[in-house]
Order: sequence, then structure tokens, then C-alpha cells
Amino acid sequence: MSIFKHFKTFGIIGVIFTSFQLHAQIDEKKIGTTQKFDEILTYVNKMYVDDVDDKALTDAAIIAMLEKLDPHSTYISKDEVDEANQSINGSFVGIGIRFQIHKDTLMVVATIPGGPSEKLGILPGDKITKIENENVAGIGLKNSQVREKLMGELGTKVKIEITRKNGKKPLDFVIIRDNIPINSVDAYYMVDDKIGYIKLNSFSRSTVEEVQDAMRDLKSKGMENLIFDLQGNGGGLLYAAHQLADEFLSGDKLIVYSEGRAQPRSDLKAGRKGAWENGQLIILTDEYSASASEILSGAIQDWDRGLVVGRRSYGKGLVQRPIDLTDGSQIRLTIARYYTPSGRFIQKPYDDPEAYDKDLTQRYLNG
Repeated sequence: MSIFKHFKTFGIIGVIFTSFQLHAQIDEKKIGTTQKFDEILTYVNKMYVDDVDDKALTDAAIIAMLEKLDPHSTYISKDEVDEANQSINGSFVGIGIRFQIHKDTLMVVATIPGGPSEKLGILPGDKITKIENENVAGIGLKNSQVREKLMGELGTKVKIEITRKNGKKPLDFVIIRDNIPINSVDAYYMVDDKIGYIKLNSFSRSTVEEVQDAMRDLKSKGMENLIFDLQGNGGGLLYAAHQLADEFLSGDKLIVYSEGRAQPRSDLKAGRKGAWENGQLIILTDEYSASASEILSGAIQDWDRGLVVGRRSYGKGLVQRPIDLTDGSQIRLTIARYYTPSGRFIQKPYDDPEAYDKDLTQRYLNG
């Protein structure tokens, strides 16, 4: 017995010693990498031919580092953190448009219902050529610059010049900035006497409540079958996808599970009485339906709860966690992979970054 005790104690000491060595190696590795970066930055500051911006160099290094991990681990500067959270939080102050920079031209993709731009008659397809008499066409305009120019204080004015298709001359608008609600549900209505339709554009904090209100209204009008449209829906909050799937799935059915190197398996299941557990259901998807959209449609498909119709979805099966940094900036770091109830991992390969970026274009070319 004493010999057993001796070896048991030795084993414990050995584990502690090994653990100590491992932590020492990790600390040495950490010191080595951070010291190397500090050394390079010091030499650049002391010897580089021109003056340098330390912050810009550090940001560029962080971005390049995260790009080596996966396509969805990203760095967000302090100035962009609030903007990036707006679609999740539910409102912002602006002119009420969704825009896209296409071929160096600022185009209105859509006006937000009830917003100031819609009320003034601005239309999808309009090209914004000037903001406050300053040319914004063909100058390499960035998304962040557009937000900076068009968003502002409540009640302030911004003047824009628009070129409209088939218009003979540019149109001038003076828009008063207002609170712009960002609703998850774009539209809902009865297709016929029995079929209801709901279009969802994102998964935000208000999503479940909005969908519940829409379904309640449609059921009062006689809805027996539901078309739930996730086309163009790029995702959003994981818990919103979980709660929304619970509206369609009964019992304690598994909705999604996630797992990562440093993250133990986590199961998200149905658990309450949903608003549409029995009626017939069709989910519409396309190549822009991603992340939370794929969690919802994957759960519906795996449990044979409904029919998924449309084009192959985007293929994003990675879970990001926002991590706030000391200067107010943020990284969104991939911490786990998520899997559909049957164990499918739907993330498309990203070992070739160029091919990953061109995937949707290649799908189009392949028909």
C-alpha cells in the first residue's frame, strides 16, 4: 500500500510538473511573439524613411492575422463598432436607405418603409452622385464614408443629388435625418385564402416578436399553410435563430449544436409551445441565405418539419464571439463550428481564400 501511495504521489507531482512546463512554454511563446512584433514596430518608428501611423500599422497587422484563421474572424475599429451593431439593436438615425457601391457608384438598393427617403420619393435604383454638393461618384467611396456622410444627428438635414434611370437631369433632395427602425420582417400577407407569407431579412433582437405578431395576424385571417422566406437573409444572432426554430418545432427536439477546440459541445433545443408547430411549412432560401438562416432551415429539413425550396444556401457553419478590446474596438473571433441536428457541418471550404471570395460568382457562371 505504501508503494502504491508513493507512486500515486509521484504521479501527481509528475502531472503538476508537466503542467508547469506546458504553461511555461505557452508563456515563453507568447512573450516571443509579442516581443517580435514590438521589435519590428520599434525599428519601423526609428528607421523607416517616412513618418508612420502606429495605430494604422497595428490595425493592419491584426486584420492580416485574423485573415489567416478563417473568412469570418474579423477586426472592427472603434468607429465601426456601433455601426456594425445597429442592424442587431434595431434602429439608427439616418436617411432610411439600403445602399450598395456598384462600379464606384453609390446606388439605392431599397428605401426603408416609413423612412424619410421613401416619403420624399427616392426609389430603388437611384444613383447618388453628390452629397452636400460634393461629388461621390468615381472617387473610390467606401461604405464607412457613406455612413459618415448620410448618418448624423436627429433632425439635421443632408442634401443629395440623384441620377434616375431615364431621367433627363439630376434630382435634388433635402432629407431630414430621422430615427430609422430596422425591422426583421420586411413583409407579411395572405397569398390566398389559406396560404400566408412572411419575408425575414435578418435575425435580430426583435425578430421573434415580429414573427409572432405576423403569424398571429395571418392566423386570424385563416392561414393554414406558411411560406417563410429567408432569401437574401445573411443571418444575425444565434439565439434569435434558436428561438425562431422553436416556433416551428415541438417537444425538446435538437435545433443546433456547436463545438470547438476550447468550447465544449453545446446543444440548443426546442422547449416551449411554438406558434406554428403543426401547419404546413415551406422555407425559401438562396445563395445569400447564411448562418442563422441555415440553422433554421437545417433544423426544419432534418426533422422533416417542412420543405426547403430554392437555391443552395451560402454555407456558413462557423460561430463568432464578439470580444471587446481596451480601446473600444472589437474582434469577432470564430470559437466553434455549428452542426444541424443530424450532424451536418455546412461550412463551405475556405482553404483557398480567393476561391471562397469568388464562390457565388462561380455558382452563377456554372448556372
